[in-house]
Amino acid sequence: MKSIADIRRELEQADGKKLEELLVLYGNDPRKGVVSLTETYKRKRERLEKERERLARMRVYEKKYEHVGLICGIDEAGRGPLAGPVVAGAVILPADCEILYLNDSKQLSAKKREELYDEIREKALAAGVGIVDHERIDEINILQATYEAMQKAVASLGIMPQILLNDAVTIPGIEIPQVPIIGGDAKSLSIAAASVIAKVTRDRIMCEYDREMPQYGFASHKGYGTATHVEAVRKYGPSRIHRISFLKNILGQDWQTAGKGAHD
Repeated sequence: MKSIADIRRELEQADGKKLEELLVLYGNDPRKGVVSLTETYKRKRERLEKERERLARMRVYEKKYEHVGLICGIDEAGRGPLAGPVVAGAVILPADCEILYLNDSKQLSAKKREELYDEIREKALAAGVGIVDHERIDEINILQATYEAMQKAVASLGIMPQILLNDAVTIPGIEIPQVPIIGGDAKSLSIAAASVIAKVTRDRIMCEYDREMPQYGFASHKGYGTATHVEAVRKYGPSRIHRISFLKNILGQDWQTAGKGAHD
C-alpha cells in the first residue's frame, strides 16, 4: 500500500485525465489522510472547472470574430488620476490561449496582476504599449490623449491585427475594423489582457516617480485623487508630473497659490 506522502506527490503532479484516474483509484482508501487528500483535490478540480467555464464565457467575442484573423484587445489605465501618464495596452493572444484567472485588472490584486503580466508577455503573439504624458494630456485633453496612447499601442505591436476589440471606445485614425465593447475588460480575454499590461506598466511608472518625489505618495495611490494626495498637493504644490487641467477642475485655483512643488 502506498504511503500518504506518495499519494500526495502523485496528486500534486497529476493533471486532467490522470488526476481523474487517481481520484477514482484512491476514492475508496479508508485512511483519513487519503480521504482528506482526495477531497482537497476534488475541490481544486471543481474550482478549476469553474474557472475554465468563466474563461470560456470571456472568449465569446474572440470566437465570434476568429474568422476575421488576428484579434487584438485594447484597454487603457490612468484616465482619471491627477498626475502621471495615460497608458494603453494592446494584446494579441493565440487562439484558445489559456491564462487562468485573467480578468479585468481592477478585479485583481497587485500581486496577481504582476504574475499575469509576465504570463501574458510570455504567451501573447504580440503585446504593445502606448504612453502619453501629463503635458500632452493638458494640451489635448484626456480623451484625445487616451486615443493617442491606443494608437501608439497598436503601432508598437510589430504585427498587424485584423480586428480590434476595444474597451468601450472607437479609436479615431485607425483603419483596422474595431468593435467597442462596454465593460469589455470583464467580457473579453483579449481586452482583459490589455488592461493588465496597461495597468502594470502605469503602476510601475508611478512607483518610479514615488522614489523621486516621495512626498506625494504616488506608490500608494498611483496619482488618483485620494484625500491624502489632494492634501499633499495643497501642501507641496503640483509636482512636475501633475495634470494642471485636472487640478483646476478639482482644486479650483488652489494650485496657483500652493507651495512651490517638486517642479520648481
